[in-house]
Amino acid sequence: MATIKPFRGFRPAGHCEKIACPPYDVLNSAEARKMAEGNPYSFLHVDKPEIDLPEGTDLYAPEVYAKAKENLEQFIQTGVLKQDEKPAFYLYAQTMDGRTQYGLVAAASTDEYEKGIVRKHELTRKDKEDDRTRHVHALSATTGPVFLTYPDNAAINEKTAEIAAEFPVCSFTADDGIKHTFWVIDDPQDIKFLMDAFAAIPTLYIADGHHRSAAAANVARQRREHNPKHTGEEKYNFFLSVIFPAGQLYVMDYNRLVKDLNGLTEKDFLAKISDKFDVEKTGKERPQKRHEFGMYLGGQWYTLRAKKGSFDEHDPVAALDVSILQENLLGPVLGIGDPRTDKRIDFVGGIRGLGELKKRVDGEKWRVAFSMFPTSMEELMKVADANKIMPPKSTWFEPKLRSGLVIYKYEDK
Repeated sequence: MATIKPFRGFRPAGHCEKIACPPYDVLNSAEARKMAEGNPYSFLHVDKPEIDLPEGTDLYAPEVYAKAKENLEQFIQTGVLKQDEKPAFYLYAQTMDGRTQYGLVAAASTDEYEKGIVRKHELTRKDKEDDRTRHVHALSATTGPVFLTYPDNAAINEKTAEIAAEFPVCSFTADDGIKHTFWVIDDPQDIKFLMDAFAAIPTLYIADGHHRSAAAANVARQRREHNPKHTGEEKYNFFLSVIFPAGQLYVMDYNRLVKDLNGLTEKDFLAKISDKFDVEKTGKERPQKRHEFGMYLGGQWYTLRAKKGSFDEHDPVAALDVSILQENLLGPVLGIGDPRTDKRIDFVGGIRGLGELKKRVDGEKWRVAFSMFPTSMEELMKVADANKIMPPKSTWFEPKLRSGLVIYKYEDK
């Protein structure tokens, strides 16, 4: 069963469009500094606090986390953020290109994360995990929501549609054209209905936010060890999440660029990859189905189709397109051993369009590009259910969750 809890969230008292900001990990410090310039309300002052310190400050220095705490406390003390009087769930809708997805904002269980009821599918990097752990410790809060999903449930969809018909507490369209809408769910009957409905769902899946969920679990573990009166009900045992039905989510392609052909001529390269792929000049940029790939090389788009028997169809990881490309082409032909660390490969999220691949190869800094068919939610869940890990850069979810619309704090005001 999936345990979710309502909580007394700290929310914008106004100016929600000025407060809400992109996730901390999609902006570098310079971009965050520019985005928050002239906007004292931006939640980037909490999630990217180095913007309020001298340029060049070590991102992991103690003063960075101290500044995050100071800025959050100032937001609360000055009334920029106010705490709700009673526990609530929240409904968060995002609209992009005419398509809307509705997520329930709730406190999810770190204990269920540890037990695998909240399932992951990615490895985390220690430096990034440690960074978020220190951030959560310093603030006694989870500020960036973890993006969770679950198999569609008609009863929950009906309830969220009913709530979405009411007037929201916040609605705005961001500069990127994505609309964000927010409702408070504090009716006791609605809360009970949702808690009971999720209690019947056996598994939640992390779509995005593996470092944030790992950090919350780290903090819970550490605080539990230092609390002789630990009961399991303390607020540090839960973390901020937004939970979407899988059927509403939009997974985009996550494409690849490689700097060189590993010493091969184009002719030799095409001959080598033909061992595992059917290669055809088609002029098509975008693959049309699983196990099909677009390749841009020498000013020409090719279509690659994985040959039968070139991968294990019964292994949920080996059958992923990102695995097929890595194991049959990027690794053995181009010499990309570890795509996490190899500087000869780069990844381009589908939100930037396939024109970005052509542009960068034509610019001669990159030699070949591969466009991918998007990984499906079904594939993601199969990997997580098998307790396996997806290759890096397998999924790109869009739109991204904004931070600052509500935060989950371990202490009340």
